[in-house]
Formats: sequence, C-alpha cells, structure tokens
Amino acid sequence: MKNIRWLAAVAVTFAAMGAFAAHDGGPPPYPNFGLPRVEEMMFLVLQIGVIIFAARLGGALAAMARLPSILGELAAGIVIGPWALGGVGFGDGLFAGGLFHGAELRAIARETGVMFDATSPALYGIATLASVILLFLSGLETNLKMFLRYSLVGSMVGLGGVVVSFLLGDLCAVWLLPHFFAHFAGLSQMPLAEAMTMEAPLYMGIMSTATSVGITARILSEKKKMDSEEGVTIMAGAVIDDVLGLIVLAIGNGIIVANQAAEKLGAAADGMDWGAIGVVAVKAFGVWLGATVVGVLAARWIAKFLKVVFKSPVVIATMAFGLALTLAGIFEFMGLAMIIGAYVMGLALSRTDLKHPIQEMLSPVYTFLVPIFFCSMGMMVDVSALCSKPVLVFGCIYTGLAIAAKILGCMVPAMFCGFNALGGLRIGAGMVPRGEVALIIAGLGLSSGYLTQEIFGIGILMTLVTTVVAPPALVGLFAPRRRGVRRPRPRRDGSRRVTFDLASQSVAELVLSRLLAEFREEGFFTSLLSKEDSIWEIAMDDMELSVHRKGNSIRFECTPAEEAIVMTVWMEVASEMNDLARQISKPIRREDVGMLLKTPPAKLSHSGVGRYLQSFVMLPKFRATSKREAIEKMVAEIAAACPNQVSDVAAATEAVLRREASMTTGLDHGIAVPHGRCPEVTGIAGAVAVLDNEGTANGCIPDYETIDNSPLRIIVLTLANDEQQTPYLQLMSVISRALRADGGYDRLAACKTAEEMRRFFRKVR
Repeated sequence: MKNIRWLAAVAVTFAAMGAFAAHDGGPPPYPNFGLPRVEEMMFLVLQIGVIIFAARLGGALAAMARLPSILGELAAGIVIGPWALGGVGFGDGLFAGGLFHGAELRAIARETGVMFDATSPALYGIATLASVILLFLSGLETNLKMFLRYSLVGSMVGLGGVVVSFLLGDLCAVWLLPHFFAHFAGLSQMPLAEAMTMEAPLYMGIMSTATSVGITARILSEKKKMDSEEGVTIMAGAVIDDVLGLIVLAIGNGIIVANQAAEKLGAAADGMDWGAIGVVAVKAFGVWLGATVVGVLAARWIAKFLKVVFKSPVVIATMAFGLALTLAGIFEFMGLAMIIGAYVMGLALSRTDLKHPIQEMLSPVYTFLVPIFFCSMGMMVDVSALCSKPVLVFGCIYTGLAIAAKILGCMVPAMFCGFNALGGLRIGAGMVPRGEVALIIAGLGLSSGYLTQEIFGIGILMTLVTTVVAPPALVGLFAPRRRGVRRPRPRRDGSRRVTFDLASQSVAELVLSRLLAEFREEGFFTSLLSKEDSIWEIAMDDMELSVHRKGNSIRFECTPAEEAIVMTVWMEVASEMNDLARQISKPIRREDVGMLLKTPPAKLSHSGVGRYLQSFVMLPKFRATSKREAIEKMVAEIAAACPNQVSDVAAATEAVLRREASMTTGLDHGIAVPHGRCPEVTGIAGAVAVLDNEGTANGCIPDYETIDNSPLRIIVLTLANDEQQTPYLQLMSVISRALRADGGYDRLAACKTAEEMRRFFRKVR
C-alpha cells in the first residue's frame, strides 16, 4: 500500500512537470537544432548540473558579501546563460554552439528576426515546477492570525503600496517606453486608459507591486525588531501585499485575455470593451477569492484526511504538494497563473498543524529546485540588451519610481494609523525589496510573449537594485532609538511564558528530547524552526506551542488554556526521568571496572588522530599537592601554550572539576585521565604530566584515587568543545592503547624531559 502511494505521488509530480513543459501558454517555440532525443537529454542533464553548481556558488558568494543569496543565483544565471558564457562554443561537435546553444540562437535570430527563449522546454518545465513550490511554501509561511490581528494598519499599508506602485509602474511604461524603444511607439498614439491596459505597461505595473520581505525579516531579526510596531506592521502588510499582488496579476491576465478576444472580434477599432474587461476581472477575482475561502474552510478536513490515510510526514508532504500542483494546473486552465493556485493551497494549509511538517519535508526539494529557478531567470537576460543605454537609463528611472512608490504608498497610510514620520519611513523601506514574486511575474511575461528582452532585463535590474539598497537603508533608519509611533499601544496577545530551569545544558537537552517525544506520542507534530537557537514548534489542530531551549532553561510560549497540557507533559517526563536517574545512579562495582581495564583495547583505525597528541603540552617532573591544584595548574599550562584554543581558563577548569565530581577519573597503573567539555575551548587541547612528588605520601597526590589503589604517576588532561564535532573518543582510545602496549605506563613515567615524552607519543598513529 505504501509503495502504491509513493508511485502515485511520483506519477502526479512527473505528469505535472510534463504538462508544464508542454503547456500552450509556455515559452515561445524553441529550436530543436536537429538533436536526437538522447542527446537532448544529455544536454539537459549537463545544463542542470552546471546550473546547480553555478547557483550554489553564486549564492555562497552573495552570502559572504552579506547579500541575499537570490542575487548571487541571478548573477550566476546571467554569467552562464546563452547570451554570455553559455553561448561560447568549443570544438566542432555537439558543443560548437555552447552548452546553452547561445551561438545558434543568435544566428537564428539574425536570419529570421525571431528571438527565442533562452531555456529549452524541458528546462523551462523544471523552472516552472520550482516557481510552484516556491509560491506554495510562501503561502504556508503566511501568518493569517497576525494578518487578522493587525488587519487594519496592515491592509492600509499593503493596499497603499500596491496601488501607488502599480500606477507609477504602469504610467512610467506608457509615457516613457515610446521615447526609448521604437517598437513601443504605438503607445503614444493610444488614449491613456487604453495604453495602460496593453501587455507591457500592465506587466511593468504588476512587477513593481511585488514585495519580498524575506530580506526585511532578516534585518528585523538581527536588529531584534521583529516584534516592534514597525516589524509587525511590515510583516502584516506583506501578507496583504502578496495577496493583492497576485489578485492584480490575475486581473491583469484577464484584461489581456479580454483585449485579445476583442481584437479577434474586431472590437478594437471601436475602443476598449470595458464591460467585457470588467467581467473578466470580476471573474478572476471571484475565482481567487472563492478558492481561497473554500480552501481555508476545508483545510482542516484536508489535513485530517492526509493524517488518517497516509500517516507518514514524508508522504503527507508529498501529497500536499500534489494538491498544490493540481490546483495550480486548474488555475492555469481557468486563465489565471499557476503560481496563484499554488499560493492559495499553501495559504489554506497554513492554518493547519501540517504547516511545519510539510515545510520540513519539502525543504530538500525546495533547496534543489528554487536555485535552478532563480538561475534560469538570470539566464533569460540578454547581457547585450541589458547593457544598452536605453535599457540602463529607462531601468534607472523605473527603479527609482518603484522605490519611491513603496515608500510613499506605505508611509502615508502608516502615518494615518498612528506612526510618526520615522516609523512610516521604516515601514516604507521595509516594503521596498522586490524578489521572487517579481521575478516570477517577469518570467511569465517574457515566456508568454508580453515582454521583450529589454523590458525583462529592466525588471531584473529593478529587482536587483531594490533588494540591495533596502537592507542598509533599513539598518540606518533603525539606528536612532526613537520610537516610530506617536502613542505606543499596549500589547494584548494573551500568551504566557512557562520556564523550567534545569541543572545543566546537557540535562536540558536530554529533557527537551523526551518532552518532544512525549508530545509526538500524543499525536502532536513537532518541527525544528531554528537549530542554532534550539527553537521548536509543537502543533495539533488549533493548538500551537513554541519551545525554546537556551542554556539550561526550557521555555514554552503558550496560551493559558494550553499551559495545563504543558504542565501535564512536564510531570510525565519528570517522573520518567526520575526513574531513569535512580536506575543509572546504582553504584558501579570496582570489580566490573577492573575487568574492563584488563581487556586489551581494540586496535581500531584512528588515522590522523595521533597528531593531536603532538600539540599537547608535556609536563615532566610535575608537582601538585591536591587534585584541584593539579587540574588548575595543567589547564593554566594548556591556556598559556594554546591561547587560541582556550579562551576562558576558569570555565575550562570548572568543566574538568565538574566532570571529576561525578566520578573519579583515576584508572589503574597510576594513570588519571581528567577531561572536560565546554564552549570556551576550540577543538581539542590537552596536557600530559609525569608526577615527581617527592616528600608526599607515597609520592602521589593524596586525594586523587585510582581504581586499583595504585599511586598516581601520570595525568593525561584533555579539553574539548561540547558544541563541535571532535574525535575526542578516538583520541582517548589512542592514548589508552599507547599506555597499555609493551609496558607503556612504565616507559612514559620514566621520561625526564618534555622531548622524551613527545618521542613516546610520536610513535602513536
């Protein structure tokens, strides 16, 4: 049964990919170049491999420059595209026109005057699939609760930004395109209202409405302003901005379809048929609104069905994505964009407890496909067209208007809703970045033949500039510590914080893992939101809890009604942990440890681990009168010799003493192996001491016990980081093997100098 479900999910996915690749509204016809099908697939495989590598490299370089990764992925696509390096041919065979056939595309364009799309149908289909999953996950990330809570100010800000951006973008195209590009001269001969409904001006207006708040969210998070009045308003405004932007896209496509239908009927000569356009626009809006309402109302039933029938989170996520693909295809069939259907399905499921499991399970697919999409968008940019003077000049004007439109369109409504000028500027700057939605709209316009290469390049330029300039502007606006509101509003969210303080970080990690397991056994879905900050979300139906472990504390964010559930689960886990503690704390018999120590150590392969011993501090003729003194002196010696590895001597010493307090590390044959782990240590550091305590009882440290009661002769102290992966256990195995082989105890204890000790360990590998 499980295999049938998987096969069905795979079949739906590949059928959708095939439909996208062959869709009538897809890219313009792409030349076959006379290649057999096998060689076409070979080119596709090579192209995808190069795109993945280039996109990841570009994203990594952008991240190093503290820029959004999509900028690097776009730039990588421009560099490897058919109009740049991808058009450079090599050899006389299949690759004579370049990996992306750029040379052949240029030759065909010169001969026929037809400019083909830069991507093949198969590659376009994969990019389309990536855009669907991108908008599906964007819908899942939409916080409807926050939108409803701040619906008034968020709606005003989002509506203002969309309306002003669309009007300025559309009017800019109507008034300036005829002056820069000869093939748009007809716009100047049309009435203003009719010119504004033409394909290129419509799409330029729609492109400028989109807002990508991912960049803004990162800045707000870094500045600890995510829950400020401005931060909440920006995030709430982004919800209505995304929704309105997609509605405008749907209406715009409806207007274009109405125009084309009127032209076929010969109605163009009598002027615009505003009645028909109005009907199409209302139909588009009605389909979107109806699908959204039905989806939100049916979301609980859909989630329940998926959980009862499929159970596995992986299969549930796969089937949810299949539903998103199906709805995307239906929307495209009805004359709307596929991405609107995908967004609606994500928006519906965002209110269910499946939200984060789906995001988590689809994350690998997203990581694989989305960079391909952004890189493919970059590949569509004709570098020669982008670098031309008309494109650059017009692009600068269009970009400047796009920035001004968002600032003014969002700032003025915000000031009417209680923000001062500084707060309004912060909100306006936060809404400036364009991103993935703008690129998707531009790609749709180009592939549908509504936009030329020049206009597409202008859209890419606008996206790049707005994404780059917004973060530093937002950081500068938040530099003054003044409030952005005229009268701060009291917060009434009704949430409650429940905190449990435990003995140590290790105990907190163990207890948290058991708490999550207990919630899972009760039917809750648990999702890791931040690995670095150890933040989890626990959800089931209407309940949504947040769990954050910081140091030795575990903190729950919940409502008063949910607090009883948290306390019940906590008591169950506490009782279970107490039982385990009693079992573990049973005395360890000395004879058992003795038998373990007499067992020859396994000769495992620890290639390269022995090199750590060469950096250990060697301390011959070491003297100490107590265990604490020995440990403090050895840690101090390590810190003095390796200052880059031990940043806090006191913390490292405390870590060793804390471990020693739980059980002595004195072994047999007069050997002790004290050790400790703490974040103040980088990698592995250590010291080896050969004792010379003449005059003390038995020539050893009196309070340092060994398992066989032998006098202490050698101390091997090791420090390691508790948050990094280090071969600590392998190193201890190497040390044990060296000391036990061929009388190693006695040979090391007989060493009188540091060099003799180092020669002893130099043979260890």
